[in-house]
Amino acid sequence: MPTRTQRAKPATPPSAPSRQLDTFENPAPERDYVIRFDIPEFTCLCPLTGQPDFAHFLIEIVADRHCVETKSLKQYFWSYRNEGAFHEKVTNAILSDLVKALAPRFVRISADWYVRGGIRTYVTAEHRKRGWRPAPPVQLPSLSGEPPAGGLAM
Repeated sequence: MPTRTQRAKPATPPSAPSRQLDTFENPAPERDYVIRFDIPEFTCLCPLTGQPDFAHFLIEIVADRHCVETKSLKQYFWSYRNEGAFHEKVTNAILSDLVKALAPRFVRISADWYVRGGIRTYVTAEHRKRGWRPAPPVQLPSLSGEPPAGGLAM
């Protein structure tokens, strides 16, 4: 019968929570494009009861000169796990930290806070760089050949 050995705990964990948002240069600063982050497992604590609060975050960024590095974003979100904070405060603090780190053309954070006390809360906050305007959306025909809603077939 094989013997079991316990894996030794590393002296330093390979990753840990951190409020440091690392960035890298935007590889295509000449154009607007949207970077979306879907974070379905956010956890923090209720500041009044200490019980866990859960949320699903969607972050949409139109970068300017810098993009956020994904691992640092994961560690950043992890850093809220044992912190008590109101939904509105957390959502806006995350937005402020991303704006400070990236100086993006645009960023929108949509937070879907799961039901607590019979109430589900949605918080959306956004930042727009002064003077930045998005290009108008392009309506393309569908694959079926039908015209897009409100448009003409090409």
